[in-house]
Amino acid sequence: MWYHSFPQAMRERFGGKVYKLALDGGMTCPNRDGTLGTRGCIFCSEVGAGEFASPACTHVAEQLAHAKQRVAHKNKGGQYIAYFQSFTNTYAPLPYLDALFRQAIASPEIVALSIATRPDCLGPEVLALLQRLNQIKPVWVELGLQTIHPDSARYIRRGYALPVYDHAVCALKRAGLEVITHVILGLPGECREDMVETARYVGRSGADGIKLQLLHVLEGTDLAQEYREGKVPVLTLEEYIQILEDCLSVLPPRMVIHRLTGDGDKRTLLAPSWSANKKLVLHAIQTAFVRDQVQQGSRWTDDS
Repeated sequence: MWYHSFPQAMRERFGGKVYKLALDGGMTCPNRDGTLGTRGCIFCSEVGAGEFASPACTHVAEQLAHAKQRVAHKNKGGQYIAYFQSFTNTYAPLPYLDALFRQAIASPEIVALSIATRPDCLGPEVLALLQRLNQIKPVWVELGLQTIHPDSARYIRRGYALPVYDHAVCALKRAGLEVITHVILGLPGECREDMVETARYVGRSGADGIKLQLLHVLEGTDLAQEYREGKVPVLTLEEYIQILEDCLSVLPPRMVIHRLTGDGDKRTLLAPSWSANKKLVLHAIQTAFVRDQVQQGSRWTDDS
C-alpha cells in the first residue's frame, strides 16, 4: 500500500506532525448574500463547512488559542497550519483580508496559511495579496470544485462553470501558490466512473493536493429535504472505499492526499450513519488499502 498522505507530506516538509487549526474569518459567500443565490450550495450547512472551526472572535489570536487547546494533547511538536475553513475566505475587502491573514501567520508556531475559497472569488488584487503573504509563509488555496460534471454542478448550485476553476488554478500557480482541490464523492446522479473522472481531471489540472470528501447529508440543508423524500441515495462504506481506491489510482503519484473522508457534525448528521464513527472508517479504509495493495498513480497518465 502506498499513497502520498498529508501527514507524510508534512513530515517531509516540516520535519514532524503539523495540525490544522480551523478558523472562522467571519465571511459569507456569493451563494448566500444574493450575488449568486441566497441558500448556499445544496449540501452546505448554516456554518458553511465550518462545523469544527473555532468560534468567531474579534481577534484571530483568540481563535488560535482556542483551537490549539483542542489538539494540545496530540501535538507535542507545536507546529500548526492556520486554516480558514468557513464559507468563502477571500470574499471580503482587501484591507480586511490583509489584516486577518497577517494576524493568523504572526505566531512562529504557524508554519503555513490555508485558505478555503471559491475559484470565482480570486480577483487580481486578492492574488497579489496572497502572493505577498506567500513570501512570509507558505500559502495554500483550497478550491471547492466538488465535481467536473455540469449536471451535478447545477444540482448542487455551485454557481460557476468548470473553466473558472481551470483559470483559477493557472492564476494561482503563476503566483507561486499551492492549490488544493476539494472533491465530493457520492453526489446524486453520479456513477463510480463519473467520480473517478473528476479525480483524474483534478490530477491533470495542476493542483498540488486533493481532498476527497464523502457526501454528508446534514440537517438544515436543502439536501436533507431531498434525502427525506428518497431522492438522495448514500454510499455504503464498502462502496466508498472502492471509489477511493479508483480515485487514488488515477492521481499523480506525488499529489498530496489531504483527506480521504470527512467529518459530519454528529449533532446534525442524517446520513450516511456509518460515517459518524471516524476511527472505524479510517481503520476500514487503511485495512482495505493494504488488502488491495493500493498504489497511488497506478493508472495515472499525463496525456492532457
